[in-house]
Amino acid sequence: MAAPRSDGERRKQISVRGLEGLGDVADVRREFNRHLHFTLVKDRNVATPRDYYFALAHVVRDHLVGRWIRTQQHYYEKDPKVSGPLPWALCGRVPSSAGILGLDLEELEEIEEDAGLGNGGLGRLAACFLDSMATLGLAAYGYGIRYEFGIFNQKIVDGWQVEEADDWLRYGNPWEKARPEYMLPVHFYGRVDHTPEGVKWIDTQVVLAMPYDTPVPGYRNNTVNTMRLWSAKAPHDFNLQEFNVGDYIEAVLDRNLAENISRVLYPNDNFFEGKELRLKQEYFVVAATLQDIIRRFKSSKFGCRDPVRTCFETFPDKVAIQLNDTHPALAIPELMRILVDVEKVDWDKAWEITKRTCAYTNHTVLPEALERWPVPMFEKLLPRHLEIIYALNQRHLDHVAALYPGDNERLRRMSVIEEGACKRINMANLCVIGSHAVNGVARIHSDIVKSSVFKDFHELEPEKFQNKTNGITPRRWLLLCNPGLADIIAEQIGEDFITDLSQLKKLLDFVDNETFIRDVAKVKQENKLKFSAYLEEKYKVKINPSSMFDVQVKRIHEYKRQLLNCLHAITLYNRIRSNPSQSFVPRTIMIGGKAAPGYHMAKMIIKLITSIGEVVNNDPYVGDKLKVIFLENYRVSLAEKAIPAADLSQQISTAGTEASGTGNMKFMLNGALTIGTMDGANVEMAEEAGEENLFIFGMRVEEVEALNRSGYNAREYYERLPELRQAIDQISSGFFSPREPACFKEVVNMLMSNDRFKVFADYEDYIKCQGQVDKLFLDPREWTRKVIRNIACSGKFSSDRTIMEYARDIWGVEPSAVPMPPPDQPQE
Repeated sequence: MAAPRSDGERRKQISVRGLEGLGDVADVRREFNRHLHFTLVKDRNVATPRDYYFALAHVVRDHLVGRWIRTQQHYYEKDPKVSGPLPWALCGRVPSSAGILGLDLEELEEIEEDAGLGNGGLGRLAACFLDSMATLGLAAYGYGIRYEFGIFNQKIVDGWQVEEADDWLRYGNPWEKARPEYMLPVHFYGRVDHTPEGVKWIDTQVVLAMPYDTPVPGYRNNTVNTMRLWSAKAPHDFNLQEFNVGDYIEAVLDRNLAENISRVLYPNDNFFEGKELRLKQEYFVVAATLQDIIRRFKSSKFGCRDPVRTCFETFPDKVAIQLNDTHPALAIPELMRILVDVEKVDWDKAWEITKRTCAYTNHTVLPEALERWPVPMFEKLLPRHLEIIYALNQRHLDHVAALYPGDNERLRRMSVIEEGACKRINMANLCVIGSHAVNGVARIHSDIVKSSVFKDFHELEPEKFQNKTNGITPRRWLLLCNPGLADIIAEQIGEDFITDLSQLKKLLDFVDNETFIRDVAKVKQENKLKFSAYLEEKYKVKINPSSMFDVQVKRIHEYKRQLLNCLHAITLYNRIRSNPSQSFVPRTIMIGGKAAPGYHMAKMIIKLITSIGEVVNNDPYVGDKLKVIFLENYRVSLAEKAIPAADLSQQISTAGTEASGTGNMKFMLNGALTIGTMDGANVEMAEEAGEENLFIFGMRVEEVEALNRSGYNAREYYERLPELRQAIDQISSGFFSPREPACFKEVVNMLMSNDRFKVFADYEDYIKCQGQVDKLFLDPREWTRKVIRNIACSGKFSSDRTIMEYARDIWGVEPSAVPMPPPDQPQE
């Protein structure tokens, strides 16, 4: 009989649950040593931890490859309808079993680079969706760009954000496989020639799109889907046709111009910047992806590149393209161009096929985030697509005019082309007219989409509009990042919750179970101790692990209201300073997130947070009652440490501005309580768990709208609320920036006279609500009972549920509950 394992050993072992089929220890050790020797050309004497990581990654990948090939064979043989999210990037890591080799799993995890190929929550949502599609056995492909440099690395220097390039590929990427045999041409510029044989787009510049494939494994079902990322390559003759003696070197160096397309991710989140390179990136991913989809549609058997299907009548029955926000909107005119100009499909039939194939997810209601491309730039880069958009828009407006004669204002609002000094193409309107389904990502957001953003379109085609509340994958956001909590849940209700998160409801039976209450509290404390050690090493600040870990991590943006959090921190600080002998609930306030490099106010907010921390953390009167820490370079791997350790989750955007949020769901699932406004998915979280089990404060959407109508006067709150006035005066006078007293004048001016997001209007209720948080935290048993209720009611927020809804309501496919047979078993 084997000796019982300690808690730590058990948890390390269980954290690799789901990677079956690696064989016994001897096999794994043999494969590991083989890769170390033959792939990395190292032996144990000279191998570094990075070599061990790569060797282990190759072992894991080897075991995925058989399943990966079999999955693709199965899709060709069964010919199911294929869903293609576009462009969805992977931001995450694959777990690996290292304990059996005597290696430190956590050290190896730190070596692995975050593939930061997305912005904010949108990129991370895509990774959750890819995980769910594979786990549900859906025939799906994720497409995106293989950026050489992902979302920048954030350094804090003298309190300011400084951006550094994220050279995530410098050591190579063991998970990807280059596919040069599927390289495809993408055309730019040129001119349009209308000939008797049809329209031709000629004299173009060509850039090649090279695919790199990454396996996306499902959970214990032997399905391995594909994420295909495109990298830009110059063709062999790029600029060489013009070269003469002496220009050859220059012409070769110019190849960089073509390859710049996939060089770097634009780091804007909820903000549109109309740069030509960005438009090139958007067309590049769309053009390469559609060629790939059509090649696969035409081929009938695995590995065959000879076209078999030539009739496109059945295309929407075999292909579903989900436009993930407006960035891939060019799929609509590009599919029309291919069908009409290349495949010679009649225009009306092509439009019907395009609409039945495409569906659009809206992810934001902020006007500054909506893409509106200048017509002159668009015409130069994509002349044929502009003609197609004009033609589509004319037919669309003719239809609207027939239904609403004389309503020119409505025509103006609904047009894809915005007239004015600089004509622009409204990509959101293009997505709506070119899709058979349009959805928001939380119920409140979908209601706003119908009543405000696309009100006219909803009146025209109400049946087109749906809601699909976002979700998160429990495999990463519970099983992998919080194995201690996953273990104690599994001990009570079994392991079915891993693929059916609604099973967590069974935990309601344990809300009053003293042993379970104690276990949940113990796991949280262990996570806090671990994160405290990490923070102390990283930031050299002594953390009180018994303090409340109060966390707000997300992109830095005015609408997310990190400034409201700052005002609470200052208010707490002032209260402690006024009554140093009074007992306070100790708090460690942690704020993390990146600001878009060109977003000045967001960068000022980071400077304010770090300046408050500088004063608070070094004040001997405060001690360990309050700490304010800015979590530098917030990313997926840091989230996996911070979220399991959090006690309080701050979700405090102005009602009506956050489409959904997914961080809120991750905190809920990991046993943090939420303080938040009735915005985004918070509304549904309160509905699921009961409003009394969250700390809800602030204006509702209707109250925000009423305040917009009556006029928001920040000074009124400033004059009426002494603690608010004191905090603002301190920021304004240089209390937190003694070396540069006027440093935060712009922040104060914005808050006092130009605050679209009404921070002061919610301040009083927020401070009062934070008092209720303190009160409950003093009763650990009652706090933990609420935590258990929240975890038990978080089942709705699984991305498996979201994807099942997309599959059934939009893509017209059914998830498969039957696991694929393993590679060593014959297929039936």
